[in-house]
Parts: sequence; structure tokens; C-alpha cells
Amino acid sequence: MVDIATRVYNHKWKIDPIVRSLIDTDFYKLLMCQSVFRNKRDTQVTFSLINRTKDIKLAELVDEGELREQLDHIRSLSLSRGEGTFLRGNTFYGKRQMFRPDFMEWFEGFRMPDYHLEKRDGQYELTFEGKWPEVMLWEIPALSVLMELRSRAVLKDMGRFELQVLYARAMTRLWEKVERLQSVDGLRLADFGTRRRHSFMWQDWCVQAMLEGLGDKFVGTSNCLIAMRREVEAIGTNAHELPMVYSALADSDEALRQAPYDVLADWHEEHEGNLRIILPDTYGTTGFLDSAPDWLAGWTGIRIDSGDPATGAETAINWWKSRGEDPREKLVIFSDGLDVEKIVELQAQFVGRVNVSFGWGTLLTNDFRGLVEGDALAPFSLVCKAVSANGRPTVKLSDNPRKAMGPASEIERYKSVFGVGAQDEQAVVV
Repeated sequence: MVDIATRVYNHKWKIDPIVRSLIDTDFYKLLMCQSVFRNKRDTQVTFSLINRTKDIKLAELVDEGELREQLDHIRSLSLSRGEGTFLRGNTFYGKRQMFRPDFMEWFEGFRMPDYHLEKRDGQYELTFEGKWPEVMLWEIPALSVLMELRSRAVLKDMGRFELQVLYARAMTRLWEKVERLQSVDGLRLADFGTRRRHSFMWQDWCVQAMLEGLGDKFVGTSNCLIAMRREVEAIGTNAHELPMVYSALADSDEALRQAPYDVLADWHEEHEGNLRIILPDTYGTTGFLDSAPDWLAGWTGIRIDSGDPATGAETAINWWKSRGEDPREKLVIFSDGLDVEKIVELQAQFVGRVNVSFGWGTLLTNDFRGLVEGDALAPFSLVCKAVSANGRPTVKLSDNPRKAMGPASEIERYKSVFGVGAQDEQAVVV
């Protein structure tokens, strides 16, 4: 295998396509896609790129022709026989045949739908419109392409040795993090870094480093393709997309209030064990848990993805206790803006009180902060979200108001319906 620096430096090299497989995506997207295929397959949804870091002008950094070439390449991909066999026959979360035959038959014949791309005020407006199970699969590859094209744009004028030193420094930084984590007893850590990675090759290198450096403490990766190639667990459950779309389809305030629980009722029918993880913060964690049906307390755990993570874990622990559940038998997954010091801190704070796991994302697979002049490779907050469903706008409130999205009038309506009061702002790291 040619090293990363050579592939960037040698412009005679046929640069690899950024996304080389339909399963170069997060595992939870495929799980959610199957659920949507089963329950809401004809819903018309629009996804849109949202750059929260306004000072990074992607349309001025990334060539439009290169972007279209990469997106068009993704539209040419189909599931290979080996990939289909992997999804059909592998055991995920202890369950064989996780993916139903009707879904796999559809997926094996699937091609990505078209996209719409234009420039506005130095940013790309990239949207995907169509049936929900089709357009939802654009989210992760679209983000991966833009993040890597940005990396290539910054690196394109560097010489061979400058690049080799850059990657040596980045590798050293990551390995120092690994060494810091080696001594953390009971650690359970997974790679959640696909969507905002520096590059595919770099994410693959990070996974291999974690495998060697952390051993059993490293429990898997969200990236299906890397999981298959490196023979590690594919990790992931569900995301905000489901309640956002279900809620947009609600015809009344009462139906809106019920929508997040309808999502999990559908999920409950399909999955068990460690796939029964609640993501409670779409419309505020406290209100969600206060109104949750009793059967949800029996689920395996909760993922905390916004707000202060320690506060979120304490809220979950108190909720389980109030519902007669033993928190020591439950799982809390931290996944928001993590880096090594926060991982160590949270593990020490909650070990023995609850089972703890970490989904380590951008600062695992894209930590080049300070390694390039002007900090031009620092990670930034780029997302691709469902913005409408059957012509109605979607809304996300989050436990951090800086992550809220949707029309202002709808945000206020949702706050009223879900009883969300004043919220503490947290910096959006990535």
C-alpha cells in the first residue's frame, strides 16, 4: 500500500475516489435506512448541506469540477457481491441476518439519486430530494467528500517532505492519545469519525492504530467498509434524523408530542439488546424522559450527543432510578465533541455508577489542529440534515441551542409543545 503522503504529493498518481463503496458510510445509516424502508419508504424528504463554521468558505477552497466528479462517481457505485454477502451473512450486535431480505434485495439494486449543487456567498448549496430511504444515504458520503476535498486543497502545494513530516506529526499526536488511554481501566471506545474525517486513508490508519494500541478497549468503528476490511465490529444505532422527519409529518401538536416515541416504538419492533439505545436530546432530554412511556426505561441505554455530557449522564441515571431501574445495568454512550481528556474525565466520573462507552469522532479522525500555517486544517462543523419532509420543515432543538435548526417560528412552536425552557449554550467544537 502506498503511503498517505505519497498519494497526496505524487500528482501523476491516480488519486483514489474519496468514497469507494456504498458501505463507506456509518452503520447507523443502514440500520435507519432499513427502518425507513419498512415504515416510511414513500415519504419525500430533502437533505441539505449546512456549514456551521461560516468563516470557512468551502466554495472558494474546493473546486466545483472536482466536487461534481466525486459526487458523480458515488452515483456510479453499487453494492458488490462481497459487500452484499457481508451485510446478509455477518453477525451484528449478536444478531445474524440483521438486514431483512426485502431490504437487501432493494439495496443490492440501489443507485444514488441525483443532487443539486450551486454556489452562494462563498458556500456550496448542496441538496438531495426524493424518497426518504434513497436520499438519506447521501448524508455521510457528501460530508466525507467535502471534508477530504478541503484537506486536499490545503495540502496541494506542499512538497513531499513537508507532507511526510505533517503526517508524522499527526500520527505522533494520535499515538500519544492512544498511550494516554491505555491506562484507563474499563474503557470502551469506538470510532465515530467517518463524516468529518481528514480522508478515508487517514480514518483507516486511525482504526488500525486503535486496534494495535488499545486492544479490547477499542470495540469497533461506525464505518461499515472499514469494519468489513479490518474485521472489527460495526457500531451504531439511530440518529436525530428519525424523530425530525416523524415530527415534521405530525398533523397536530398532540401527534408532534408523540412522534419521538413513535420512532422508538418502530425501532423496538426490529431491534433488541445494545441496539435499543435512546437518543433523547432532539427536542430536549429532560422533557423527553419526563414524558417517556415506561417500556422505554427497560431499554439498554442512552446516547448523549449535546449539552453538558456529565449533566446528561446524571439526568439519565436519575431517570432510571425514578423508573425502578438499576443504572449499573444500563449503558451511557458519550458522542459529542470528544477528545482524550474529556474521555478520561467522564470515565472516572461515571465508572461503577453506569456502564460507559464512547463514540470518538472528529478529534480522532481529523485532528490536524496547529499543524499547518494559519490552522488551515483545523476541523470545522459541517453537517448534512433532513430539512423538510413531505413539504414541511424539520426542526431540531438539541440540548445546546447553538445546534438548533429549522425556521424560527417552528423552533418556537416545538419549544412550546415539548416544554423546552431556557437552555445553556455550549461551544460547538465540531
